[in-house]
Amino acid sequence: MTEHTNETIQALRQNIRYFLKWTFISAISGVTIGLAGTLFGLGIQKATAFWKSHSWTLYLLPLVGLLIVWLYRFAHEEKNRGTDMVLDSISSTEEVTPATAPLIFISTLLSHLATASVGREGAALQLGGSLGNLIGKAFRLDEKDRKIAIMCGMSAGFSAIFGTPLAAAVFAMEVISIGVMYYAALVPCVFSAFVGVSVAKFLGLAPEHYEIGLVPEFGASSALLTVLIGILCACVGIFLCVSLHQCGHAYRKVFPNPYIRVLAGSAIFIVLTLLFPARLYNGSGAQIIEMVFEGERIPVYAFLMKILFTGVALGAGFKGGEIVPTLTVGAAFGYLMSLVTGLPVGLCASVGMACLFVSVTNCPVSTMFMAFELFGFAAMPYYAIAVAVCFTLSGYYGLYHSQKFVYSKIRTEFINRKSNE
Repeated sequence: MTEHTNETIQALRQNIRYFLKWTFISAISGVTIGLAGTLFGLGIQKATAFWKSHSWTLYLLPLVGLLIVWLYRFAHEEKNRGTDMVLDSISSTEEVTPATAPLIFISTLLSHLATASVGREGAALQLGGSLGNLIGKAFRLDEKDRKIAIMCGMSAGFSAIFGTPLAAAVFAMEVISIGVMYYAALVPCVFSAFVGVSVAKFLGLAPEHYEIGLVPEFGASSALLTVLIGILCACVGIFLCVSLHQCGHAYRKVFPNPYIRVLAGSAIFIVLTLLFPARLYNGSGAQIIEMVFEGERIPVYAFLMKILFTGVALGAGFKGGEIVPTLTVGAAFGYLMSLVTGLPVGLCASVGMACLFVSVTNCPVSTMFMAFELFGFAAMPYYAIAVAVCFTLSGYYGLYHSQKFVYSKIRTEFINRKSNE
């Protein structure tokens, strides 16, 4: 037997061991984190339904805020950086703390109960990443394999909550270092994402899906309008990222004490809610998305108000995610673009959601998958062009400071810079 044949057999054995090991671990991750994500998603649904039928829950904001700050201090997690910590745990030696999972689970549910303008996918990434790290430790994986386990957890958590397994699988590999995909995690992330969403469906957490209605034939005029929407969405995405980061910075500068900070933020949020008593901008924003796709009217400035409400809530210290509020901003801005361009509102809203997602996450591949899973393939050319334009023009801004741009967006050039620098 030649040396080359021996090497080939050895490589085949190694690949088989890898496949069997990660098939088993990703199945465990998918079931475990899918279950946790499902409980989390159902809990948010219950909390949202409760505040919609009990207007007084708004006034729980100060108490909820104080409790969240105390919980993080009690667990010695005052410096917990949330999703940024999860991303750094994959690209560096930083570790996701075990306390992250229960803290983000409880604090996000409390924030939703008190009507704070926060999402859930960012929390799902933290929940999944923390539990994935614990699973990696339970199987005594080495540091490199534990990073894959964390990505498995992120995929399973995102997939269970949002119901988009393809997007969830690719997102976990794509979001960390833009320009480089962690293909060693492909099988684990895909398997855990599909197991996670299957668990969620089995337990009654329905995946997100929207009917966009009429899709005009794609031609030169519609292509130009799509490019225009992509350009404008890039501007909105940059404004969203800068606004959220500046809100957090301003809060920390004016109110160094986290207890005072969350009380001040609660007061501002309550006043804003009283000024807009329909409560259209409270909660994750899913209500606005549903209204747009059902053909109902919303204020043309709704996307700006959602940015304001979200910045006030997250900057003050309430917990959750930024993704659903971001999608809400996209749907609301798409509604405005429908009025301007004359394109169908469902089409513009879906394009706006895809564009805002890619502009704040810088993940074009997972954005494409997400658009297809949420809206179907009928408007594929619109999504492809708008996402490409928006990704290119949104620069190096993003929701996550720990995200790295390994390669330039506009040149075949190694840059290795962090987001928002």
